[in-house]
Amino acid sequence: MEPREVDLDPRQVAMEIDTGGRPDGSLAITRRLFINKAILAGTAAGVASVGWFPVINTLDLAFGQQAAFKFAWLSDTHLYPKDVNTRFVDKTVRAVKEIKAMSPPADFLIFGGDLAQLGDPVEIDLGADILKELTIKKHFIPGEHDWYLDMGAKWERMFGKTPWTFDHNGVRFIGLNTVGFAPDYWSAKKMSPKERMGHMATLDGSVAGPWAGVGDEQRQWLQQTVSGWAKDRPLVVFTHTPLYEYYPPWNFWTRDWREVNEILKPFSNVTNIHGHTHQVLYNELGSMRSIGMLATSWPWPYAPQGVPPLTKPMIRADPGDHFDGVGYSKLTAGAAGRIENEYVMWGRKEVFAESVVDSGTADNVNQILHPRIADRMWPY
Repeated sequence: MEPREVDLDPRQVAMEIDTGGRPDGSLAITRRLFINKAILAGTAAGVASVGWFPVINTLDLAFGQQAAFKFAWLSDTHLYPKDVNTRFVDKTVRAVKEIKAMSPPADFLIFGGDLAQLGDPVEIDLGADILKELTIKKHFIPGEHDWYLDMGAKWERMFGKTPWTFDHNGVRFIGLNTVGFAPDYWSAKKMSPKERMGHMATLDGSVAGPWAGVGDEQRQWLQQTVSGWAKDRPLVVFTHTPLYEYYPPWNFWTRDWREVNEILKPFSNVTNIHGHTHQVLYNELGSMRSIGMLATSWPWPYAPQGVPPLTKPMIRADPGDHFDGVGYSKLTAGAAGRIENEYVMWGRKEVFAESVVDSGTADNVNQILHPRIADRMWPY
């Protein structure tokens, strides 16, 4: 593919996928998500009232006559060794305790990547020790912070390979690796593993390039995995990065998202749950809905442009309270596969900004954006 500009308006880009399809009506959002019928009709009033919000994410799911069930999502813990930083450890421990206390208990846990901060085996082992407190089944997808010190070797020994899939109570779950396929910029420059990891750990670094992607082999696997699945049955796809183009200069996207969405487009009941952005996000591309999860470590600010119009931003976090802006989320699906997401933020009763100036998007109006040099160098 030829290189192209990355500073397109994602709302315009999204229209390339499908302007006619909508998520299946069985996925209607309840008032707990601040999404009303007006949104499903596409009215301006409805869009203004949207609200979503996550962190460890608990989900109740049911399809047809299948029994409802819960599962939990946790991601972006970004653990340092205990002698460097205990705050992130404390928040991860708190999340695990709250998942463990769920009643009824979660059927399983999805860990959505960035367990470690710099891929250090000490960090990964620390995370694994904390997660051992949960005796439920656990499934893992990696983040870039887990991968690029040793190219995923430690991660895969500890938690297994991706992609993976399993069916549970009428729902097909799919875990993809969107972080392990960066173009090799390090060999020619003779970088050490730590130098490579340092570039991958930088939000807006100019060396690493557009690393987030699914890749040909995984896309072929995905096509085969969904080929025999009924078009109206629920699919839940877990990725570390969002399956759309939010803000490429921060790698808030997956570079081959168009090809992935073409595979998923025939299905009327698709939910993508992703981490990485550390903030409340909600988007729709055709019949697929994307829900962004918060981190337990810290909240990222919203990007200077491209925040999906269906997102109702969260209130700015208090920098003096390291438990603010993080937390977890509860999601539910009713008997028809209806998904409901209730965000829970630690330390706050109100999580959604009622005024733009109170949100993380208020500073974006006058910013001038320039794609990173690396985004012009690498074809994708």
